[in-house]
Amino acid sequence: MIEVILDTETTGLSIDKDRVVEIACIELFNHLPTKNIFHKYVNPDNTKVAPGAFETHGYSDKFLSTKPKFREI
Repeated sequence: MIEVILDTETTGLSIDKDRVVEIACIELFNHLPTKNIFHKYVNPDNTKVAPGAFETHGYSDKFLSTKPKFREI
């Protein structure tokens, strides 16, 4: 059986205004990780990281400003 685990981090918790800042996927084959991994940081453009989100993932606006935008990934 093949499964894919997806994880994201965001600028906050609002579905209307917050943006994705990290995407990670790992493929599992019979519940064991394979070498198929996808990981990208995402520039949230003009959306600032909320203090609570920064406390959770530690990605600053400055760090994310150098990453590609979602449409570029």
